[in-house]
Amino acid sequence: MTSALAQPPLPPEVSAALARAKVPQDALSVLVVDADGKSAPRLSLRPQAQVNPASVMKLVTTFAALETLGPAFVWTTPVYLEGAVREGTLYGNLYIKGQGDPKLVMERLWLLLRRVQGLGIRHITGDVVLDRSAFETVAQDPGDFDGERLRPYNASPDALLLNYKSLVMTFTPDALAKAARVSYDPPLAGVLLPASVPLGEGICNDYRATLKADFSDPNRIAFAGRYPTSCGERVWPVAYADPASFPVRAVAGMWHEIGGLLDGAVREGKVPATLQPVFEMNSPTLVEVIRDINKYSNNVMAQQLFLTLSLQQKGVGTVTGSHEVVQAWWRERFGADDAPTLDNGSGLSRNGRISAHALARLLQYAWRSPLMSELMSSLPVTGVDGTLKRSKAQASAHLKTGSLRDVTGVAGYVHAASGKRYVLVAIANHPNANAVRPAIDALIEWVARDN
Repeated sequence: MTSALAQPPLPPEVSAALARAKVPQDALSVLVVDADGKSAPRLSLRPQAQVNPASVMKLVTTFAALETLGPAFVWTTPVYLEGAVREGTLYGNLYIKGQGDPKLVMERLWLLLRRVQGLGIRHITGDVVLDRSAFETVAQDPGDFDGERLRPYNASPDALLLNYKSLVMTFTPDALAKAARVSYDPPLAGVLLPASVPLGEGICNDYRATLKADFSDPNRIAFAGRYPTSCGERVWPVAYADPASFPVRAVAGMWHEIGGLLDGAVREGKVPATLQPVFEMNSPTLVEVIRDINKYSNNVMAQQLFLTLSLQQKGVGTVTGSHEVVQAWWRERFGADDAPTLDNGSGLSRNGRISAHALARLLQYAWRSPLMSELMSSLPVTGVDGTLKRSKAQASAHLKTGSLRDVTGVAGYVHAASGKRYVLVAIANHPNANAVRPAIDALIEWVARDN
């Protein structure tokens, strides 16, 4: 990429929007360059500044994964039997080994356990043992980052990540019964879950507050309020209060739900080295997974992918090991200068740092890569889908978004009226950063006009 020597002023409409947001220009890093890297930058403002990119950092993690793992990579979750199967009964233990699958959601857990039953097993006399040793334990209180303990995006990574450690509650009003029926997925063993909640009058505003839910006790969920009839059916995903016990409760609850019997317990442990898997549950391909990561900015899936990089190269998934893998990959392609500080690989961090210049180099490199289409198709499209569905920018662009307290940014590709393709990086680090979105929309439109 050509070095940025001159710094043209920001377009007037962008400067005006920044002024309305009360954000100074020196809080913004911007770089607009040809995707092919053959021309001088069209716009450059503080391109070398090391800034917090929030979820824009997922571009580094996902493209490094595309190159090192390959677009067709899948995660496997092997299942082992220890003991004989006779007349529908396993006389021994069943083992499930997590290997980082970021999309082992409720439906796929159901399929895994149905495959166990397909082996002729309805009754297990021993235990169901969950092996989570493929990843190091990442000690993390879900409320540490922003105080939002109940938000699924704050879930910590896990070698056996089931349903993002989240319980999904569906509220369906029943006017005749004067109550809303409540269903829970996945079923959790040992947790008291109310089947209904009384209906209330009034408009559907903040129904979650109206319910007066209490999630503090891992053994029960309680509602002290009412559910507004006017809300119709609503779905509320909630991070479980005791995430460490979630896999055990989810597997036990699902096994019971599908009619399985268990004499022992669901517990944690390791697969004996002498056993061979009887089958493996495959994840969706990496290409499908990074669409979820980038379009919807799924933090825990990004962290699962980040740890998978070292699991595949070093035999165990660790934060340090994955840093080493990505840094080696970056040096090989871009040299040692301007390397990112990744932290957990998802951008959900106060410590992550990268420059607009580095992001633009990555995007230009990806543009020339055979994997360009895989990366671009994973990015939100302005006004169409993902985190850009509500974007007001009147332009065609594929952009990864990032947003934290004090951070707002985008990075990706803008399709100009002339037919040219531009790389755009724009990141604001400022207490008023959340007010910068109109300025970024104006910048996207300016790039698309190709003046």
